[in-house]
Amino acid sequence: MLAVLSPGQGSQKPGFLTPWLDLTGTEARLREWSALAGVDLMHLGTTADADEIKDTARTQPLLVAAALLAGEHLPLDDVTLTAGHSIGELGAAALAGVLSAETAITLAGVRGREMAAACALEPTGMAAVLGGDPDEVLAAIEAHGLYPGNRNGAGQIVAAGSLEGLDKLAAEPPARARIIRLKVAGAFHTPYMAPAETALAAVAAEITPADPVRLLLSNLDGTTVDNGADMVQRLVRQVTAPVRWDLCMRTLADLGVTGVIELPPAGTLAGLVKRDLKGDGAPEIVTLNTPDDLPAARDLIARTGGRS
Repeated sequence: MLAVLSPGQGSQKPGFLTPWLDLTGTEARLREWSALAGVDLMHLGTTADADEIKDTARTQPLLVAAALLAGEHLPLDDVTLTAGHSIGELGAAALAGVLSAETAITLAGVRGREMAAACALEPTGMAAVLGGDPDEVLAAIEAHGLYPGNRNGAGQIVAAGSLEGLDKLAAEPPARARIIRLKVAGAFHTPYMAPAETALAAVAAEITPADPVRLLLSNLDGTTVDNGADMVQRLVRQVTAPVRWDLCMRTLADLGVTGVIELPPAGTLAGLVKRDLKGDGAPEIVTLNTPDDLPAARDLIARTGGRS
């Protein structure tokens, strides 16, 4: 069984889409999608520096565009499952047939702009908590008035909330845990993003999704979703709800996934899968970062894909 995974914010790197311009149609696609997203995806994916692509309003549609570009060059009919981390869920939903590419890019533009606007309302942030007992880590996060914005598995929980609360958590870390502050604009996937959720819901209400044509996982609870309207509601809810990537990986294991392809910019989710799904049943992984990686990805699909 083959799973295609779409990464989330923080995975982007300057110039990571440049190699894809060698493929026919890429530039035209990026210019078309730029108009829908309200940002210059050509510039952001090729010549923009790290600070520019750190901007939430720019990063989110850029990552969805990257997933869709790569997906166009894969035999998706032989892909069993798609999933995405945070904004990556929009790309995964499009590759599963729930959304058109144009709708996914449009929603990504709205989501990015509105989450950036919500971040500007109050100083907040996020910090990765690495190691420690998970229950003790969650208790410490709550004790400091914070939220578990991401539960990524592999010994990583991301705390989110006020800067004061994050400072206190760093000063009093849970036993055997390290705290690493993340360079993000605010507390994503927490109630601080409520205005963004409301704005995204208004736009999402105007679209007509299709039911997925392959298995599609939800970050809300790691379950497979077989109804397009339900998935859109989950995508909206995800703006203020924690990302349960740990549960998504548990589902990958339960389903017996034997092959994983991470879409560009690849590496983050592949690392989590390697650390969490170990042993004899560990899936074979291909990180798809440039067109040079396409042959390996297609080969993995041919060997482990299909609707078993």
